[in-house]
Amino acid sequence: MKICFVGLDNLPVLAPEYRRELIGGESVQQTLLARALARRGHEVSMVTADYGQHDGAVWDGVRVYKAYGFDAGLPVLRFLHPRATGLWAALRRADADLYYTSCAGAQVGLAAMFCARHRRRLVFRAASDADCDPARLLIRYARDRWLYRYGLRHADAVLVQSAFQARTLERCYALPSRYAGMLVEAPAPPQRRDIDVLWVSNIRPLKRPDRALRLADWLPEAAIHMAGGPLRGEEALYEEVERAASARPNITFHGRLPYAVAAALYDRARLLVNTSDVEGFPNAYLQAWIRGVPVVTLIDPDRVIEREGLGIAVRTPEGLPAAADALLRQPVAWRAASARCRAFMAREYGEEKILAPYFAAFDQAMRVGATAAGRLHHA
Repeated sequence: MKICFVGLDNLPVLAPEYRRELIGGESVQQTLLARALARRGHEVSMVTADYGQHDGAVWDGVRVYKAYGFDAGLPVLRFLHPRATGLWAALRRADADLYYTSCAGAQVGLAAMFCARHRRRLVFRAASDADCDPARLLIRYARDRWLYRYGLRHADAVLVQSAFQARTLERCYALPSRYAGMLVEAPAPPQRRDIDVLWVSNIRPLKRPDRALRLADWLPEAAIHMAGGPLRGEEALYEEVERAASARPNITFHGRLPYAVAAALYDRARLLVNTSDVEGFPNAYLQAWIRGVPVVTLIDPDRVIEREGLGIAVRTPEGLPAAADALLRQPVAWRAASARCRAFMAREYGEEKILAPYFAAFDQAMRVGATAAGRLHHA
């Protein structure tokens, strides 16, 4: 199979020399999936933003084509050029049979138009609960919302992270979907756990870093570490959070970290705390659980934390401190939760098991395309 991943933020995860740039959870997922397919002999490419890399360069068996620079072009006009034109040109150079993209945005519609024009196949995966509900879309412009809706409706297969997302997509868009889990890398050998509470996220309002700051006030004896860089346009919020964290003696604020360095923090953590208002199935949960780190959170996808005992899910932000404190102060309860986390990951997140629904979706997309081509041939 020739498959191309469309993820403008992916290169900092794939290429070590660009690791200081901004990354998100879906960039990690696309990159892990691309590497897994390349290891299995598929011809894998990726379309990313222009970070200054050589066009067509290869990392880990994945050939990378650059679309456009994030700041290139004139405001308003740059949507058409270089963004739309650059993306299409990169998709054309990739020359894949199937294109895969995730996260709601204009790129979904642009990729769908390209695939329709060139008779290629498209698979889309929701990366957040908000991707499945038009009332909650995290998309600023009406033009981009229209493009996303177009792309969603013209994808040959749609993947979701949870049963909740599948129900929401069916209710809001009348679209069927297929559940697909997420990949996670094996952890390093265990280290001394000198971080009581770990918070990892890009700094943006919906991730609610203010709640992590308040958690430090409620738990003054806990060693809390925060890691995450500013989302584009959120530099002022980042500076505000950095100042507030520096004023609290029990917080270590790391700022933006390369993926591998941030991953090493999980090895030292006792708890991961998630404070977000909106998520899909956070990458951070998997990185924590595979290391035996329970999660304290407001968001429990399909109630997996409650059902499997992988930490504590609370109903209100005010419940976060008590939940975290309960696990930190009860070593027996923490060890039991830690063991359940490791067992759950060993049982449910083997690579072959996770890849199976992706291959099924890719096969579905290619069969849909073959059927459509046959109808066109006989018309």
